[in-house]
Amino acid sequence: MSDQNNSVNLKFCKKCLMSNARPRIRFDASGICNACNYLSEQNKIDYKERIEELKDILKKYKSKKGYYDCIVPWSGGKDSSYIAHRLKFEFGMNPLLVTFAPLIPTDEGMKNRENLIKLGFDHYYFRPNQNVSKLLSKRFFFERGNPKVHWDAGIKSIPLRVSIEKKIPLIFYAEHGESHYGGNPLHKKSSKILDLNEIYENNIGDVPQNWVDEEITEKDIYPYTMPSEDELKESKIKPYFFAFFDKWNVYNNFEYIKSKINFHTHPKGRTPGTFTNFDSLDDHIDQVYYHMQFIKFGFGRASRDASRQLQNNLISKKQFFQYVKNYDHEITTDDILSFCKYIDISTGEFSEIVDKHRNEEIWNKTSNGWDLRFKINEKIINEN
Repeated sequence: MSDQNNSVNLKFCKKCLMSNARPRIRFDASGICNACNYLSEQNKIDYKERIEELKDILKKYKSKKGYYDCIVPWSGGKDSSYIAHRLKFEFGMNPLLVTFAPLIPTDEGMKNRENLIKLGFDHYYFRPNQNVSKLLSKRFFFERGNPKVHWDAGIKSIPLRVSIEKKIPLIFYAEHGESHYGGNPLHKKSSKILDLNEIYENNIGDVPQNWVDEEITEKDIYPYTMPSEDELKESKIKPYFFAFFDKWNVYNNFEYIKSKINFHTHPKGRTPGTFTNFDSLDDHIDQVYYHMQFIKFGFGRASRDASRQLQNNLISKKQFFQYVKNYDHEITTDDILSFCKYIDISTGEFSEIVDKHRNEEIWNKTSNGWDLRFKINEKIINEN
């Protein structure tokens, strides 16, 4: 979310209705976005062959001493739990689950982690210095309108560092977001193997060493820094994306894991800002994160979720429009207050920073507040 799209010439993908306001999204000559084109290519893949390739990898890395066979970076959410469960119970692996702690943990996230662990997993939970984390969250909210920049770094770095420390070279992250959701893959193998350059360029936007200042030291930012390429090569680390081997579908992942454990969804029936109740449940700060996406780019969490479900033919374009109209703008007072308390600012400061990050090419200030200049509407739905 570090890029700004200042173009007022908005267009929407003819398949999934995601707009070109999304950073790094691309459209082909027929008006189809790169995420939809990637999905079309995935539908042609023989996943039986991919599973055989996965089995060969697992066989190669299975521990001869009966210790951990692989690492799963694990939030406790539907996707990482789906991966962990399949690796253990379908493929006979012994994964170590590694969690970089959420910024403002939720009860649902804690319960879901506990319910999977009870099935017989070992779990490594890393909680960084909270004073530093709050300072960084505040800084990035003010500077970039994204309070999770450092967390995005941590969820990639800590599993790699645990891998090196404990000599567990095989890692399975979930999906390669730049491929699956419309972004900027840097290499032909980007959707298969994690690449450090992509983390810096697409996920973080810079290197954590740049975060050092009069308040934050080099020691403070260590949990957010990546091992070097030389360290990874020396330790023979292989960080794969599980989705490369799997016909990836986040809704199917949810259906799978809720059939295996008592998976807690949002207690209010749906998550504020969207129509779903099963995604990004482990961190209260996500509500602010997705709201700032709406502020900066004009599309919110409902657009994100509806686009993905439309891609997989789970909803209609008419339903997409209703979900976006009803929920994209939504954020609750409780979520704002929780975030303000976390980074120690007033609600007035919160509103001031939010408005600072509005792209005035897409927002119009009126006597009643702010209105989007360009909204998805029924005409656009019909045209697409």
